[in-house]
Amino acid sequence: MNNMNQPLSPSPAGLTSPPHWRTLALCFAISFGIAGVGNLLTDLGPWYLQLKHPPWKPPDAAFGAIWTLIFSLCAVSAWLAWHAAPTPARRAKVWALYLLNGSLNIAWSYLYFHLHRPDWAMLEWLFLWLSITWLLQGLWRESRWASVLVVPYLLWVSAAGVLNHDTILLNGPFVQALWRLIPVST
Repeated sequence: MNNMNQPLSPSPAGLTSPPHWRTLALCFAISFGIAGVGNLLTDLGPWYLQLKHPPWKPPDAAFGAIWTLIFSLCAVSAWLAWHAAPTPARRAKVWALYLLNGSLNIAWSYLYFHLHRPDWAMLEWLFLWLSITWLLQGLWRESRWASVLVVPYLLWVSAAGVLNHDTILLNGPFVQALWRLIPVST
């Protein structure tokens, strides 16, 4: 059942089958599996600690709590959208959108923390950000609640993009020809 024209309500409207707790557990396992891989690639060692960061950067301790909330919301979102999708093809599209996004999320951590290339991560950030907007758009067709639950992720990744950009500017060796094309106010 397509619930595009239905208003938001406290219950997950549009579910085509009864909610299954096993699929919710699977969604959490996949979401936190992606988070775990990203976390393994996130090394806050000497390289990261020597970077200059903008004064507005949240404390490092806040990142874990924020990402835990975001990955939890994404798990519930995936579960709602998957159950609301009326056909196997539309359910496959939900999974494809989430797996594409998860792959890009991991790629950002790999580029930034593992390869120590915030400049490359900034370029990849654009694709990560676009994948979240595609996710929002694709989920809206299945479940408005599923889409709404992804909004904090989009906001956080948007802020992370600004942080990534400012970190590049503060740590000169990463600035390459591409960044000279982008007007920046300092």
